[in-house]
Amino acid sequence: MSEFKTLYQSEDAYGPLLVLEDKHMRVLSFGDNDEQSKLLKAEPHLPQHTYLQAMLLVLLFIKPKRVIMLGLGGGGLIHALRHYDTGIKVTAVELRSDVIDIAKRFFQLPIGKKLTLIHQDAAEFLAQADHKKVDVIFADIYGADGVDESQLSECFIKNAAAMIKADGYLVLNCWKEHSQNRTLLSLLQLHFDDVRACLTGGGNWVVLASKVKKELSISGMKAKAHCLSQQLDFTLGRSLTRFDHWV
Repeated sequence: MSEFKTLYQSEDAYGPLLVLEDKHMRVLSFGDNDEQSKLLKAEPHLPQHTYLQAMLLVLLFIKPKRVIMLGLGGGGLIHALRHYDTGIKVTAVELRSDVIDIAKRFFQLPIGKKLTLIHQDAAEFLAQADHKKVDVIFADIYGADGVDESQLSECFIKNAAAMIKADGYLVLNCWKEHSQNRTLLSLLQLHFDDVRACLTGGGNWVVLASKVKKELSISGMKAKAHCLSQQLDFTLGRSLTRFDHWV
């Protein structure tokens, strides 16, 4: 990212924090050659990473009123959901207080009554179970070295499932390598009846797990994806071609 200039730099107990930008983009980084979040400054609602686009496939199956996001980053997912439906109540849980401050200061985080920001470890937040049940939990907990392994643990998945409504979804952002993790699949199948996944062009393995099977024909899914793409202002077609049941 040599073409980017450093707009902000600091360090906390977990490592460095950098905000980089060029004429069009702003990037949150946790280290060298690391890109945690990327924002198109003129249109912040457009997800710049394919994994965020894939995570939004959950909107094909449910129209959420209340969601939890575990891992805030620059708030790209919040921007996309706000554009889709301003009425969604979002609770975002973030371990690093500086990340929350950076998202507010540099990433146009849409502060308001519908957004609750919590400075806490995500696993501890789930274990406390002190929150209303939600329609969707988005888990995107990453550091400079990759996915936080706690996000893949039995305790985490069990506690997340307990906080999701009967027809709700857990959406996990993982690495491509996790597509071969049969233990993770088995853990998900203990708590969810329907487990699907999408391999993104960026090398992520995005999992959608539901307690209730919701079958859509290929033609029906394509039709819904077309309508949803118009609402989100970007095409879901690329993610949809890589999306299927995880078995």
